This record gives sequence, C-alpha cells and structure tokens, in this order.
Amino acid sequence: MKKIAIFGGSFNPIHVGHIALAQAVLEQCGMDEVWLMVSPQNPLKLEADLLDDKLRLALAQKALEGVEGVRACDYEFRLPKPSYTWNTLQHLVQDYPSYTFVLLIGGDNWARFTRWRHWKDILWHHDVVVYPRDSYPGTIQVPLLPVSSTDIRRKVKNGEDISCLVPSSIVSDVECYYR
Repeated sequence: MKKIAIFGGSFNPIHVGHIALAQAVLEQCGMDEVWLMVSPQNPLKLEADLLDDKLRLALAQKALEGVEGVRACDYEFRLPKPSYTWNTLQHLVQDYPSYTFVLLIGGDNWARFTRWRHWKDILWHHDVVVYPRDSYPGTIQVPLLPVSSTDIRRKVKNGEDISCLVPSSIVSDVECYYR
C-alpha cells in the first residue's frame, strides 16, 4: 500500500517552510508521497485575503516542480465547502482504496484538534503526524523556518524582499498577486 501524507492548507502563498516540512516528512516518516491539499475554504479561517483557489494551486505546483515525492492537489476543489478534513479523508479512501492516508498537522492545530469535525473518527482511522509550530511540541524534527504566509503577504504589500521565503520560481508571481 502506498502511504500518503495529507498536508492541507491555504498555501496563501506556499513558501519554503511548507516545502522543507514536506521533505522532512518524506524522509523521516516513511511516506511514499506528500500531497499538499490546497484548501478552497478552511472552516477555521476567514476568506478575506485569500487568493483565488486556482492561482494558489498554480503557485504551489510551480513551486514544487522538481521536488520529488511532493505534489500540490486540487482534490478539495470538487468537494463541498467548507473543507472539513474528515470529509476529504473519507473521499480519498473511497477514491484510492489501495492507499493509506496519514494526516499532517501543526502543533497549533493539534492543540485544538478536539474542535475539528469528527476528530475522534479521524484518529480512529488515520495516523496523525504533528509537526512543531510556534511554541507547540511536535513529533518530528524539522528545521523550523521563521516564515509564514501572513508575513509574506505583509512583506509584499510593504515592498520588502521575499526572495529567501518562497522558491525563486514563484517570487515574481507572488509579488504580482499579493501586491
């Protein structure tokens, strides 16, 4: 069975921290692939400054060109909104019966995991890999990169350099879209 880590998020925009984490999970957790599940609508986040779904997906795909074992997915685009993880996992299991899906989440989300829809069912049916974020402990060792999508959007609006925060292949796109 192929073992796939599902790394959901807005990726608004994708950055080097997302990619480093996905690569660490591949290497340290025995995954065959990591799927960055670009979410059209996270039920716990506001949509106010969310770039169009297809543009975020295109940026993620471009940023991941040449990154082995990691791919950006539009799977949730055809599912009902908002994007509840349990619903996504149910559909994935149905569409890919020979795959095993592991959920990858940050320590901040793990701390409020009991607020997620069907959280007990998720734990019953899927392994969960928790990575450190902010001051929350994690279960895997990843180089913590002081970068967030929020900071990148702020830097772009302020005309600051983001070249070390996003892959070079998407710097000009991010500057254009988030200006």
